[in-house]
Amino acid sequence: MGETVELPKRDLYIDGKWVPPYTGGRYPVVNPSTEQVIGSVPEGGAADINAAVTAASDAFFWNGGKEWSCAPSAVRAKFLRAIASKVRERKSELARLETLDCGKPIDEAEWDMDDVAGCFEYYANLAEELDKRQHVDVAISMDTFRSYVRKEPVGVVALITPWNYPMLMATWKVAPALAAGCTVILKPSENASVTSLELGAIAEAVGLPHGVLNIVTGRGDVAGAALTEHPKIDKLAFTGGAHTGQKVMRAVAKELRPVTLELGGKSAMIVFDDVDIDKTVEWAMFGAFWTNGQICSATSRLLLHESIAERFISRLVEWTKTIKIADPLSQGCRLGPVVNEAQYKKVMGYIDKAKEEGATLLCGGKRPAHLPQGYYVEPTVFADVEPHMQIWQEEVFGPVLSVKTFGTEDEAIRLANDSIYGLAAAVMSGDHDRCRRVSEALQVGIVWLNCSQPCFTEAPWGGRKRSGFGRELGEWGLENYLSVKQVTEYTSKEPWGWYPPPSKL
Repeated sequence: MGETVELPKRDLYIDGKWVPPYTGGRYPVVNPSTEQVIGSVPEGGAADINAAVTAASDAFFWNGGKEWSCAPSAVRAKFLRAIASKVRERKSELARLETLDCGKPIDEAEWDMDDVAGCFEYYANLAEELDKRQHVDVAISMDTFRSYVRKEPVGVVALITPWNYPMLMATWKVAPALAAGCTVILKPSENASVTSLELGAIAEAVGLPHGVLNIVTGRGDVAGAALTEHPKIDKLAFTGGAHTGQKVMRAVAKELRPVTLELGGKSAMIVFDDVDIDKTVEWAMFGAFWTNGQICSATSRLLLHESIAERFISRLVEWTKTIKIADPLSQGCRLGPVVNEAQYKKVMGYIDKAKEEGATLLCGGKRPAHLPQGYYVEPTVFADVEPHMQIWQEEVFGPVLSVKTFGTEDEAIRLANDSIYGLAAAVMSGDHDRCRRVSEALQVGIVWLNCSQPCFTEAPWGGRKRSGFGRELGEWGLENYLSVKQVTEYTSKEPWGWYPPPSKL
C-alpha cells in the first residue's frame, strides 16, 4: 500500500538561485495514500516574498527591459518551448511526484503533464504573434491624426495557485504571464507544492533569465498574505476558495491593483429524458468523481428528469460501486485519496450533515474497508436532496454527488441557477435546440453539452457570481497580463491653430 519514497529537497527559487527560507523553516509533505511524511518544503515568509518581488522587479527593468519585458516576443517563445520540451522529457517523474504529493491517480497526473507541456507551447505560439499585432491602427474620426495600440506587459505579477492541479494550475498562469513579458512570483498552495518547485528546476535547466520566474512556497496566511499586500506587485491572479478570494480582494483594493479570481463552484448537470442512460451516467460520474472530486467545476448537483430518475439512479449506483479505489500509483486506479487529513474530515463532515438533514445515502459515505490508511472516501451518492441542504449549496471538494429531480425545463434552469456560484454547468439531451436554449439561460461561465469537465487550452475558463471574474486560457489568458497603450500622433503639417499667434511687433 503506497511506496516509501523521499521527494527532492528543494529550497526557494528566487532570482535564478535556490535559497533557503529566511527563517530556515520547512514543513512536512505527507503522502495522502499512506499518511507518511515523505519530504519537506521550504516555509517562506514575508522576507522571502520581498526578495522574490525585488528580483522580479529588477528582471523586468534590467537593461531597459531588453532582456525580457521588451525583448522580441520570439525570444520569450523560445524559452516557453524549451520548458514544454523539458516537461515532456520528465513527464513520468513529474506525474509520480504529483501523485505522491496530492493523491490524484497516476493516469490523471500523466494527463496533466501533457496539458502542462501543451499549455507552454500554446502560449509560445501566441507570444510570437504579439510583435506582429503591435501598432495596430485604430479608426478615428479626424484625418489629421493617426492612432494605434500597443500591448505591453503589465509588470510584476503575483500568482497564487491551488493544490488540486498543482503544476497545471501554475502553468495556466505562468505560461501566459511569461509570454506577455511579465516577471513572476508564484506562490503555490502549501498543501501541494512539490511539482511547482520542479518548475523552478526546469526554468533553471533551460536558462530562463534570473528573476523572471520566482517560486516561494509557504502558508497562505503568511507568504500568501505578504504577496497580496506587497506594494510593488502590478497584477495578481488567484485560484482558490471563495472565502480566501474575498481576503485577496480586500488586500489588492488597498493598492487599486488589478486582479483575476477563479474561485469555487457548485455546478449543475441537467439530464433530460431523451438521453442514452449509460452514456450519461458515465459523464455524471466523471463530472463528480474526476480528480477525486476535488475540482472547482465538478458537476456535483445532478438534476434528473423525473421520468427517468429511478432507472438512472439505479444504474448510477450500480456503476459507482465498481470504481477502482486504490493506491493512486497503481494501474487502473480511478479514485485516490483526498489531499490531506483536514480535507478528509471536511468531506466526512458534509456527508454526516447531509444524512442529518434528511438526504438519502445511496452508496459510499465512508472509508473503503480495504484501505485502513490514507485519506480515502468512497464515491458517494445522495438522493432526496433539497435546495436548502448544505450539501446542495456548498462546495464539498470531494467525491460526493447530490441528486434531485425536476419536471420541466424551466424548473431545471431555475434549480441550476439557484446558487451563489456560477462557474460551470452541463446539459445532457439529444435535442440540439434544447441544449442551445438551456445553455443560454444558465448563469455560468462554462457550459458543457452532453459531457462534463473537458478543458482546452484554447478556450476561455472562468465564472460568474462568487465563482470569480476574469478569464484564463486561450487568448483571454494572455490578455490578463497585457496592458493596452493608446498612441496618437498628429500627422498634419499645418499648425493646430487653436490659439491665435501673438501679434508681431
